Amino acid sequence: MKLLKILTGQREFGNFLVVVVIFITMSFVSPYFMTRTNMHALLLALSIQTIIGVGMTILMVSGGFDLSVGSVVGLTGMVAGMLIKKAGIPVPAAIIMSLLVGAAIGLFHGLMVTKVGLNPFIVTLAGLSLYRGLTLIINDGKQVAQIGDVFSSIGQYKLFGIQMPIWYAIVFIIVGDILLRRNKYLRQNFFIGGNETAARLLGIQVDNVQISNYILTSVIAAFAGVVWTGRMGTATVYAGTGLELKVITAVIIGGASLNGGEGSVLGAFLGSLIMVLIINILTLVGIKIYWQNFLIGAILLFAVTLDVVTIKRRERTILKTMTR
Repeated sequence: MKLLKILTGQREFGNFLVVVVIFITMSFVSPYFMTRTNMHALLLALSIQTIIGVGMTILMVSGGFDLSVGSVVGLTGMVAGMLIKKAGIPVPAAIIMSLLVGAAIGLFHGLMVTKVGLNPFIVTLAGLSLYRGLTLIINDGKQVAQIGDVFSSIGQYKLFGIQMPIWYAIVFIIVGDILLRRNKYLRQNFFIGGNETAARLLGIQVDNVQISNYILTSVIAAFAGVVWTGRMGTATVYAGTGLELKVITAVIIGGASLNGGEGSVLGAFLGSLIMVLIINILTLVGIKIYWQNFLIGAILLFAVTLDVVTIKRRERTILKTMTR
């Protein structure tokens, strides 16, 4: 009973119940929902968003924010494609260089936020436009097609009948969740997000941790960009467009707070799964795809409102306790 009480008290449990209800309901509504083809397509659509969500969760737990991840996906995918197709650089070297581009972007974000003192919203919003613009500039707005079978296998190869992006996502979820819960360095993010001033007084190197968070987030987004491009076999200038809102919405649904101090990788995964399931349902029941952006915006507004209401309720409870 004590274990059950602990489980039901977790926000992840509520999201898990939502997923279960959706699966049970849709198994009766549509005969195509539980088919192997639809499940594989659903997981494939979920994979990239989930991978990026791991980095975003860690960043948001520390009180950070990154609106540029979608543009980083597009830029790094284009860089990988051009290095392989046009410069003739070997696939492993091109991937490493693309990840280094992501690391440089993350370092830039971290320094601008921690050393210059700019708001992360402004820095990464500017980055969203900057990196998308660079993606268009470096190849004159053109795509890079037929990059090669070796590179494409990164996203197209099937292991036990399942495409590699799904396996990558599984590894990221397991490793990311364990590290965020258990790793001493990453757990500092909860203290930083909860109370940055107190974290500094405790001796935590707040600036260094935050910089490493931005680097990690951008490197993971760069990896997702390489996987996305490999899966498509083509580097497109608009890859990852709008992905940042989907990721942020999923992380907030999963229990992360815009104020920091809360969140989990498992919760972010469940949040992503709920969003992908809803979009999949719209497709199966014949609702036009144009509703997707509207729905994502509505879910984001609801999740943020719920977060604000929860925080205010918690503050009132704490205040009442203190005044008794």
